[in-house]
Amino acid sequence: MAPRASATADKNIVDRTKPHRNSDVARAVRRTRDRLSQRAGNPVYDREMLSLHARALLNTALAIPVLVMILAATGMFAGIGPSILVWALITVTCYAGLALMARRVDRTDPADIEPGPAHRLLLLGHVASGLGWAYFAALECQAACQIDQFPVMKGAVLLLAMAATAIIASALRGALTATFALPLLTYAAMTVRDFDLAKAIMVALLFLALPFFTFVAGHLHRSAVMLLSFRSEKDGLIAELETAKAVSDEARRRAEEANLAKSRFLATMSHELRTPLNAILGFSEVMKNEVLGPMGNETYRDYAGDINASGQHLLHLINEILDLSRIEAGRYQLQEEPVYLENVAEECCHLMELKARNKDIRLVTQFEPALPRMFADERSLRQITLNLLSNAIKFAPSGSEVRLRVGWTAGGGQYISVKDNGPGIPEDEIEVVLSAFGQGSIAIKSAEQGTGLGLPIVQGLVNLHGGEFQLHSRLREGTEAIAILPATRVMEELPAWPTSERIAAAGGRR
Repeated sequence: MAPRASATADKNIVDRTKPHRNSDVARAVRRTRDRLSQRAGNPVYDREMLSLHARALLNTALAIPVLVMILAATGMFAGIGPSILVWALITVTCYAGLALMARRVDRTDPADIEPGPAHRLLLLGHVASGLGWAYFAALECQAACQIDQFPVMKGAVLLLAMAATAIIASALRGALTATFALPLLTYAAMTVRDFDLAKAIMVALLFLALPFFTFVAGHLHRSAVMLLSFRSEKDGLIAELETAKAVSDEARRRAEEANLAKSRFLATMSHELRTPLNAILGFSEVMKNEVLGPMGNETYRDYAGDINASGQHLLHLINEILDLSRIEAGRYQLQEEPVYLENVAEECCHLMELKARNKDIRLVTQFEPALPRMFADERSLRQITLNLLSNAIKFAPSGSEVRLRVGWTAGGGQYISVKDNGPGIPEDEIEVVLSAFGQGSIAIKSAEQGTGLGLPIVQGLVNLHGGEFQLHSRLREGTEAIAILPATRVMEELPAWPTSERIAAAGGRR
């Protein structure tokens, strides 16, 4: 049973059984993670390094053949003889074969490269190119040769070729040794036959240069490994981001579908609940007021009043849920018109005055004079003010006061502020009370609990007006809720329409 529950829970978040691009991204993640664990002997590691080596050979395919052709032309001009042309032909042919091998490896998908055979094939190509340099090391200057130190010149050329090969073939271990082991031995054998100090120094220099350039090639190899690792990390991060984005897109799509289903459910249930609820409210009102005659039993009349009060509370709860669902779904339509904010606030004070008097709470108003009209939804502004006043009166202690203020903001807008000196809200619970159905610990302990929808509705209505809702509270010091309307909704006062008396007076002055 456990796998079934797990699959159900997983499907509620993201349906991973459905064909989706997540599978492609997951494969990319696995490949990059394999590359991140690269070590010598790892097939993925070896394939990547072989691809790098083949690409380097192709990018520099003309470098050494051009050098060979320049040396051949110089040798012919210096009188070495036709043997140098034979050497040039052999060497260029060998390097052409090596380039063809590299092209074959480069065109193969890295996942299809077999590291062992490909490594041996490329090493064989380097050995073949070394045959050309061995032939060069065996060349001798004829009698008409105009180069006095031809062996020294050959050693310098071999040094140059070794340096170029160390740079080009650094991604393939052993390539430098495979290429120049035979040429160095050939050069040493040719030098032994006709020994002198300059030739001996050049032989020693060449044999010392081979491990040095091998070290340089190894350092470049490590740099290539580091580059490959960085590239793998980058690919891994991109793949992880793609995975997270795919999961997020799927979750967002499902959340939107769930939100739409919720809105449809609430819209349907509102009709289904209000129809019998109106009958309950109507008949309980008739029974409570004894419209059809005295009931003859005081208890029944009290029960009818309780039924009516409970029905009114249920209707209020349904209306709040519907308002919040319409706000969240973006279907709440504002009926905007010119409104005086202080008039709305004063009207709300009159509506809440009886409730405040029953708790021995004094309502104090503070309105800035001569406030211009706002272009806003009067019903929404009234609902905002009533919800804030209701919350303040609910939690304010008996004998205290609730202060309602209306005025200008620093940015040129207008605000409604309701402040009480009740128990306050802990700082870590402010986000909770601003969420739908969220209630703080003090509200839970309170005897007069609400639905937890008042402040979310206020915040949603203020946001629909392009404003901002702020809630400031400190424990045992009280709470202040501020609904801020932007300056763009403040209407400029228009000049008075000229009357006939003013027109006549203006004509007399002319």
